[in-house]
Amino acid sequence: MSYQMPIELGKVREFSRAVKTRNEAHKGANPVIPPTWLCSARTLWEPASESGFAKLGFDLRRVLHGEEEYIFYGPPPRAGQVLTCETRVGERYSKPGKRGGTMRFGELITEFRDESGRLVAEQRSLIIETEKAPKKDEA
Repeated sequence: MSYQMPIELGKVREFSRAVKTRNEAHKGANPVIPPTWLCSARTLWEPASESGFAKLGFDLRRVLHGEEEYIFYGPPPRAGQVLTCETRVGERYSKPGKRGGTMRFGELITEFRDESGRLVAEQRSLIIETEKAPKKDEA
């Protein structure tokens, strides 16, 4: 299932200030988004039922962030656009861990499409779930 994510000028400006960007393209009346804006904005607009975490079924108390990758298929989106987003689960696998038992890995892939349906960006996240929660003295 997909959902809409408007790129609001105020939110782009707020995020640009927060990350202290010096890139002039991220400022002004019609700024392009800083690349990692997609991740932050997505969490505001994504319905809980469409969350990648919900789709993986991982226990959030034992989740680690593995890595993040952004791929842009042309110019970055700008304030004023509305993107259609959809998240799917990619590769899943397990590996033995050292302290937390078996670790489960899940790849989340979110596609961002413009008003014409053209793929403009993709976010790939690797999420890790440990078998056991860390002990207090290990946290």
